[in-house]
Amino acid sequence: MAEALKKFNITDYGVALYILAAIMFFIVPIPSWLLDVMLAFNIAVALVVLLNCLFVKEPLAMSFYPTLLLFTTIFRISLNVSSTRLILSTGQPGNVVESFGAFMGGGDLIIGAIVYVILIIIQFVVINKGTERISEVTARFTLDAMPGKQMAIDADLNTGAITDEQARERRNKLQEESAFFGSMDGATKYVKGDATAGLIISMINLVGGLVMGMMRQGMTIQEAINRYTILTIGDGLSSSIPSLLISLATGILVTKGSKEVDFSSTLVKQLFGIPKVMFIVGGALIFLGLFTPLSDILFIAFGAIFIIAGVSMQRSIGQEAVEQETTEEETEAEEIRKPENVVSLLNVDPIELEFGYGIIPLADVNQGGDLLDRVVMIRRQIALELGTVVPIIRLRDNIQLNPNQYIIKIKGIKVAEGEILFDHYMAMNPGYVQEEIAGIPTFEPSFHLPAIWITEGQRERAESLGYTVVDPPSIIATHLTEVIREHIAEFLTRQDTQNLVDNLKQTNPVLVDELIPAQMSLGDVQKVLQNLLEEGISIRDLLSIFEILADRSTSTRDPDVLTEYVRQGLKRAISQKFFDETDTNQVILLSPKVEQEIMAGVKHTEQGTYFSLDPARIDAIMNDAKEKIKKLEDLGKPAIVVCQAIVRMYFKRLAADYIDDLIVISYNEIEPNIRIESVGTIGESDDN
Repeated sequence: MAEALKKFNITDYGVALYILAAIMFFIVPIPSWLLDVMLAFNIAVALVVLLNCLFVKEPLAMSFYPTLLLFTTIFRISLNVSSTRLILSTGQPGNVVESFGAFMGGGDLIIGAIVYVILIIIQFVVINKGTERISEVTARFTLDAMPGKQMAIDADLNTGAITDEQARERRNKLQEESAFFGSMDGATKYVKGDATAGLIISMINLVGGLVMGMMRQGMTIQEAINRYTILTIGDGLSSSIPSLLISLATGILVTKGSKEVDFSSTLVKQLFGIPKVMFIVGGALIFLGLFTPLSDILFIAFGAIFIIAGVSMQRSIGQEAVEQETTEEETEAEEIRKPENVVSLLNVDPIELEFGYGIIPLADVNQGGDLLDRVVMIRRQIALELGTVVPIIRLRDNIQLNPNQYIIKIKGIKVAEGEILFDHYMAMNPGYVQEEIAGIPTFEPSFHLPAIWITEGQRERAESLGYTVVDPPSIIATHLTEVIREHIAEFLTRQDTQNLVDNLKQTNPVLVDELIPAQMSLGDVQKVLQNLLEEGISIRDLLSIFEILADRSTSTRDPDVLTEYVRQGLKRAISQKFFDETDTNQVILLSPKVEQEIMAGVKHTEQGTYFSLDPARIDAIMNDAKEKIKKLEDLGKPAIVVCQAIVRMYFKRLAADYIDDLIVISYNEIEPNIRIESVGTIGESDDN
């Protein structure tokens, strides 16, 4: 109990007491002295709210304002109910109500009634109406702008303009902003309803007071009118003035905007910040004082004040300009004098896309370019496909490149390049096009397939003839995606591996604690994951991978051998990725003799594994493999070699320098329901 009371601080008690008091005032009659205290407190709260809204730097600093509106409204209405009960029952609602009724009207009922009606009209017609409309429009535009702002945040994140933490802060602020203005749209109805309720309660007080005065207290009609009209006006003013202050605060908050600046100083500077305006206004006032029946002393004095203020302001602006220029010169000199900071120059971006100025419109959102959005989709696609996070992709224009040229860099080194025609489309013949179309010959940069550039006018006809037609952003995005897939293993750092481990540990702490660091180091786990990614195997099912490593790492700690065990455990995913379950798959086999030769040539040392095969023999095996692979390519099938599990990784490593994109799979990695058919065996002639 004591612990709970410690957590429940004084502010919690205060807010709870404020709401409970409002509820109790609806039910329990209160004495006139307590009503005076509560009315004074209500006016004080309204002033606090108004001044906070005036001086707060941005609307989101008052994010709980809609809730505050509800609290103050219900509290004010509860006071109205209490004062009505006192007016009708005793005719003595207390000093505050009577003073407001007598003082605001100057002792005249007609003047008091007119002042009260004017305040109601101002609140209804001027402040409430405008505030309600501004809140509605602001909420609609804020919600409509959310998708564009979110895309801008993603674009800045992918270009490296902001960090992940800054992007997270911006997204949170965007969500808070949309929630705030959406709530304000509805919260302004509280203010409007409060004013309406106050007017109705005043009418009830007047009519009910007249009836009670004449029937219960024996007053004449004139005495009842004098007494209860003053009390009604006092009660109405004592509640409508705080309501007017809250309405004004709401209007200030929704019209302030979202700039984090000092409201009052900015407002004064914007209004009286141009000397020329001050001179013109001063001259106009002096003219009115001299040549019209208006008070010459008053208008000439005001005119002189404006002119003097304009002269002073002009001098101040000149001094600020000189000081700013001096400050800039001193800053530049200081920058020149201080030693150069070269630490930032040591950073190397994992992935960069540089392009000539002719491609800038594709990356510029203001010109309708969607290349930034495509980069975001690439990172999402790779994450879903391979289970790893692609580093930030930097997009930069480079005036040293040809206008239509782009290059892709991995860790600062150019690994690929391409060239596009901005206002053209690339058309590729999939192999069954009967009629050719005229165009500029070229090669598709990702897969080096022959293609042609065609114009916008030729696009529809090319598609009708069977050509595959793609636009320039798709060409660049596809090329970038393929380069990332090819080098994805390089991007998996130890920190990335640790992040994956931490993520898995949240749901499977026992497994992670058993494996790391007791059985495997983080570096060994990283190596296994890199081996999988290098051959296009997804590591998204990290739980299964760690289960296999935990079982197998007790017998061996060789990352390459463990990789093979993991691959065998992921045979369902591998079979689904490389084979067709509904048809017979054509593959190439590895002869037993070649398998024996490879295993015999493998030498294990403390520094790693290497091959001691005769180079001529390696060339003969690879040449035979190329001939067999050509048979598959002629059939339009992917190059897949199937061999024994113990040989797989060594043959893959051996063939990597001779044949690109060769898929090597062991028998243990193929599901039983997969049907395969051999179109040739590497080294078959040697066996014969």
